[in-house]
Amino acid sequence: MFGDKKKIKDSERSLISETVSIEGTINSSGAIDVAGLIKGPVISKEIVIRETGSVTGTIEADRVEVYGHMDGKISGDDIVVGSTGTVKGDIEFANNLKTENGADIDGYIKKTHGSKSKLKPDFLFSKNKEDKKTNENGGSETVINKESVI
Repeated sequence: MFGDKKKIKDSERSLISETVSIEGTINSSGAIDVAGLIKGPVISKEIVIRETGSVTGTIEADRVEVYGHMDGKISGDDIVVGSTGTVKGDIEFANNLKTENGADIDGYIKKTHGSKSKLKPDFLFSKNKEDKKTNENGGSETVINKESVI
């Protein structure tokens, strides 16, 4: 049971239920549904904060949906703040921002150019600190010291 080496699919969803409270950094290459409490940064492909869910920290994801409470900065490509959602923090989005009637946002909203996603296909399992970056010619280069890249 625990010794099985199953291949994890990116399409699988993780649930943090109403009875769960997590403190620390969460990384996921799939989707996360939050019905409980998270204190700390969340980096994921997709995150949905349900009505009973609460996140205190930053969120970086391709898609973010907030129907519960979010206290911190959100960075993503597509962001939805539902009618029951509360965001206390700044929102940066690259593609689309949807707010439903009743959504409560206390922070700045900024549209950015390009994808905000820091996810790489193997970001959870890489052992080195190097990042792949696509250059203007379509090729990729290895960046070791991000601060020296302009």
